[in-house]
Amino acid sequence: MTDTPPVRTTRPRQVRPATEGWSQKKDAEGRPLLQFASPKRGKPPVHLADMTPAERVAKVTELGLPGFRAKQIAAHYFSRYTSDPAAMTDLPAAGREELVGGLLPPLLTEVRRLQTDGGDTIKFLWKLHDGALVESVLMRYPGRITLCVSSQAGCGMNCPFCATGQAGLTRNMSAAEIVDQIVRANAVIAAGELGGKKSTDHSLERVSNIVFMGMGEPLANYARVMQAVRVMVAKQPEGLGMSARGITVSTVGLVPAITKLANEDIPVTFALSLHAPDDTLRDELIPVNSRWKVDEALDAARGYFERTGRRVSIEYALIKDMNDHGWRADLLAEKLNARGRGWVHVNPIPLNPTPGSIWTASDRDVQNEFVRRLNAAGIPTTLRDTRGKEIDGACGQLVATADDERAAAGA
Repeated sequence: MTDTPPVRTTRPRQVRPATEGWSQKKDAEGRPLLQFASPKRGKPPVHLADMTPAERVAKVTELGLPGFRAKQIAAHYFSRYTSDPAAMTDLPAAGREELVGGLLPPLLTEVRRLQTDGGDTIKFLWKLHDGALVESVLMRYPGRITLCVSSQAGCGMNCPFCATGQAGLTRNMSAAEIVDQIVRANAVIAAGELGGKKSTDHSLERVSNIVFMGMGEPLANYARVMQAVRVMVAKQPEGLGMSARGITVSTVGLVPAITKLANEDIPVTFALSLHAPDDTLRDELIPVNSRWKVDEALDAARGYFERTGRRVSIEYALIKDMNDHGWRADLLAEKLNARGRGWVHVNPIPLNPTPGSIWTASDRDVQNEFVRRLNAAGIPTTLRDTRGKEIDGACGQLVATADDERAAAGA
């Protein structure tokens, strides 16, 4: 008779979050510094998209012209994607440039654009009026065109795995600077500069979907983001005429602002960037978790569903040996199911490494097992397609580099 050898169990490898090639800003107690308030800088010029329709009429009247001219200018901007006075021949020639310049001052200067995916993905680098740099990413998919927009120059949430937050928050963007990213993208599409669509694709040739997943934490710039959203959903010619359901507003978990968003009565898609179901890891991975814990963020997300009836997305960047363990998938499923069924969808995203980073995406079999466990627990889960990695245009990769700064200096 032989003894059965003992079964050896190995603990899963646990990598702790740490920055690479840069140092997190810390407070006096040594905790990662969070920047909620925008640093004081010169404000961008007030633009048509910053105003309500009534304010636009008042502005035109103040310039000595009939109020209906405001709607004409709005039609050119929101429907024909132009700010060029020469194209607005329905306006009187006398004083036209002054009128248009007063309502449509230049906001974004294109510094460069990079294309990949056979021309179906374009990353834009924009310079703002004060020299701040932001990026947006335009992507064609079958049946839709998505634009990933920035809402802040830089970001104050200080997450160690995200390139955008490395330099901290430069400033909030205005509502019009957010909207102008869409108008400029629509002009590019109208000019045929985005990869061609298939003959079976009968979607409109303009941006149909917006994701607030570019630079910045959208809910830390709440008022301007919501003004931009109102302009997006306003019917043409007063706005872009987009569907609120095609607009995704994401957050790392600013709980009071999530509750406020739920009460806006604008049924945008809401996404919570969770990235860890346990506070021990999330405190390190997402510094704002020191303010509002995992359960508080999930309760607020569930509250959004209850208030709007809109299913919530949970974003989860899968990072090798850090947050991709099977037990974390099980814990996530347990926490989501404890708050009911049918209210949530999980989007795991293979991490997009930043230049020079040793952080990397989970192995494919680990990704598949993470997804399998969630689906088996009854949580609808889809591994998300990542676009633009070759041009550093994927989630978490948007950052103004030294090369960008040099290019902007000559723009």
